Amino acid sequence: MSQPAPPSFGLDDFGLDDRMRLFGYVTADNRQAYLWVLRAFDAARSSYHVMLHTSEVTTTLAELARTHAGCPDPASLDQSRLLDALVEWGVLDRSQDGARAATLAEYRNRHSVYQFTEAGYRAHRAVESVLAAGIDDSTLSRLVFADLLADLKALAAANTAGDAEEVYRKLNRLDRALADVAERAARFYHMLGDLSRTHDVRPEVFLSHKDALLAHLRDFHDELQRYTPRLREAVFEVEATGLDRMIEAAAEADERLFATPAERLADWQRRWSGLRSWLAPQGADTTSEAERLSGATMAAIGNVLALLRRVTEARRGGVSRESQLRHLAAWFAGAGSEEAAHALFDVVFGLGAPRHVGVAHPDPEAIPGRLSWWEAPAVELSRTLVQSGRLPGQGNGRPARIDRSDTSRRALRERQVSDERRQAEAAGRLVSDGPLDKLDEAQTIAVRRLLDIALAARVAGRTSVPLAAAAFGVRLTLTPCPGRFTTVNTETGRLHLDGYQLSITAAGHTGVRA
Repeated sequence: MSQPAPPSFGLDDFGLDDRMRLFGYVTADNRQAYLWVLRAFDAARSSYHVMLHTSEVTTTLAELARTHAGCPDPASLDQSRLLDALVEWGVLDRSQDGARAATLAEYRNRHSVYQFTEAGYRAHRAVESVLAAGIDDSTLSRLVFADLLADLKALAAANTAGDAEEVYRKLNRLDRALADVAERAARFYHMLGDLSRTHDVRPEVFLSHKDALLAHLRDFHDELQRYTPRLREAVFEVEATGLDRMIEAAAEADERLFATPAERLADWQRRWSGLRSWLAPQGADTTSEAERLSGATMAAIGNVLALLRRVTEARRGGVSRESQLRHLAAWFAGAGSEEAAHALFDVVFGLGAPRHVGVAHPDPEAIPGRLSWWEAPAVELSRTLVQSGRLPGQGNGRPARIDRSDTSRRALRERQVSDERRQAEAAGRLVSDGPLDKLDEAQTIAVRRLLDIALAARVAGRTSVPLAAAAFGVRLTLTPCPGRFTTVNTETGRLHLDGYQLSITAAGHTGVRA
């Protein structure tokens, strides 16, 4: 059975070919002039002045030229030809206004006025949105999740109270908010994809914004993870108040004139199904759109880190490897002959005669001259020759002198002795000060070092054996205590040892046992 044709009100009168022709001015030779003429109509439309005469178009263009440097001089434009072309493409509509004629001659010339068609205005706004698009528009909204939760709570209360208008307002707001989240996410991830595919990424620009970009992704992912279960529960609470009654109330309060009650009911049922698939899909194996968005966010973080690595490597080398290969491919494509291409290949890749062919055997008389290369023993090559192409000792003929700085070595030794003395004093205070409470920085370092020594001596499978370590004249013992833990207070925080009891005593020797 054939589907009934939808009602036609202006915009639906345009067929597919007519709608594609709306963008004809974008590829025309004088595209800048067409764009500014349409901007003149758009500026007049914002002042509730819809229909313009040619003289009024000239006046509006003159006003735009005073405030915008890119606007052409109206005197240099053939406005009649521009307006006729826009009418032919369907962007503008032309009509006759005899009331504007002041003389009989003007009336006979049929005073023409122009205005946007509905489809033409939408096409112009679409072009303007593309021209005005920037990287600042591609952002993720993490604050919207709290608004979604509040609206779901309010929707449940309104449905319980039977307030049809409030149900319509909240449900419409939820639908628009989720559509905005999906649109923002799509634009943002497309922006990241374009950024990763860009061949000439400016390192200074990306490196200056990488921290903000990663923080933005991390904050959005954290908010999404935090609110996803709460939003799912809120959806269940809304449906518990009566799903059919809510859909009927929203369709009843819907103010669309040209939609039948059945169409409005089906539309709101479809919108709620889309909202439910976003937040609380049916079926245990069904993945919600919120979870897909979370996975896309994690993938985006990985892409940003990969791009960061690529930009960093390109900056370290001065130019990216990809750019080098592209220029090299252009050189090969521009080679005049096959011989020139082979010469370029030899120069770039250095795959000419190998260096080690000229290396002689230490005892040439030991190998008969009648043996072929396949049968003769191989010649040993030095690693320096294979890796860098230089013979061993090539240069000044002797190894470089080792620079020994006695002053630096003495300073390092004194610092090492001072650190050991300070840690020994701190370890001694661990025993003399009594219970381990409020350790200073030096005592904390000593305890951590003793813990490292003791825990490194653990044996797999022997969890009930005490651990001990001795250093700096003290002995640390860890006694297994399942179900209990020891807390050591320090100046910078607390150190928790789960399943062990810690004790420190004086020791006569230094050692480790487990």
